[in-house]
Amino acid sequence: MKLYLDSAQVSTWALPVGCPPVVGVTTNPSLVFQAGLPVTLATYLYLLKAAGEHGLAELMLQLPSSDPVQALEWLGPLRAAADEANVCLTIKLPCHPEWLSCIEAVQQAGQAVLLTGLSNPVQLLWAQSLGVAYVAPYVGRLAADGRDVWALMDACVAVQRQGPLLLAASIKSPDVLARLLACGAGAATLPPASLIAWSQDALTQTALEQFDRDVALSLSLPA
Repeated sequence: MKLYLDSAQVSTWALPVGCPPVVGVTTNPSLVFQAGLPVTLATYLYLLKAAGEHGLAELMLQLPSSDPVQALEWLGPLRAAADEANVCLTIKLPCHPEWLSCIEAVQQAGQAVLLTGLSNPVQLLWAQSLGVAYVAPYVGRLAADGRDVWALMDACVAVQRQGPLLLAASIKSPDVLARLLACGAGAATLPPASLIAWSQDALTQTALEQFDRDVALSLSLPA
């Protein structure tokens, strides 16, 4: 499974020892806003440069408008910046028919596309028919809405054999991440804070403390 950081806050992209390696970062307009940045081309160029400086291989950026003309206007500078930073660029677009002209324009320009917000199997089949690179369901939102999350995840994994790749988002617990690993999800995106928090575990700490106590007690035994 490939892991991505779900954050536009550049200061959170460096992870401590104990975290698994990540291949890149994925963002959306909400994450950019939460990072205190405007959703502009200049901000996205800044994020691409920062990704390169952090040694990240990939960056996924979500365009803010369904206008295909604007999409192509942004795409040129974004691709040039990605090449300069040696970062693989993926463009995120909503999985919605109103965005079809934008999706097609970006694909016709030879750019990899991720469809975000996918929520049911009909959308999955539509995404597959478009030949996009990734689909990104929001696992946590689906669960909160009472959906059968794992039926959809299994379908996404089955479709992966011929594309697109599943990138699972909105993961709320390590148990959910474990199930995604077990079912064969190709990729997942997590907030940096979650990766850091889950890199340690209270049960592991308890075992280490028991070992330390037993080492100390063992030294009082007769030789």
